[in-house]
Amino acid sequence: MKIRIGSKNGVKVGAVAEVLALYDDLREAEIFAEEVDSVVSAQPKSIDETMLGAMNRARGVFKDCTHSFGIESGLMVVPNTKTGYMDVCVCAIYDGKEFSFGLSSALEFPREVTRLIFNEKVDATQAFNKAGLTTDPQIGSAEGVIGILTKGRLTRKDYTK
Repeated sequence: MKIRIGSKNGVKVGAVAEVLALYDDLREAEIFAEEVDSVVSAQPKSIDETMLGAMNRARGVFKDCTHSFGIESGLMVVPNTKTGYMDVCVCAIYDGKEFSFGLSSALEFPREVTRLIFNEKVDATQAFNKAGLTTDPQIGSAEGVIGILTKGRLTRKDYTK
């Protein structure tokens, strides 16, 4: 069985590999990672855009495999929150005909981060750097912003799984 992942981000690939290893019929699957354009903005700002990005990644990498995975994080409108938005990770699994979806838990960014994303048109990593919450320009390939906000209690890989 071949599984393809529409990203070479080690966090995303590692999350998929760890989840597949939990299933008897999937643990022996060959996993191939390939960078695929999400065809959405670098920082999706709606659940529609985030889901579309995950779908585009899964569809874009689907070839000679059983299933493909697309993983995309982005903001979604959530009433009654301080900023009006929360970040969520979407996983789209494609079998060549249909999609199946999963969502992570959601988290609210600090007000300044959300303001920077919308007003300065930057992605979450850039906003967290500009807000002085990290100096890591590759935070999405490490513990992620969730790791910063939880002080390491939850990493991006665990959040993605």
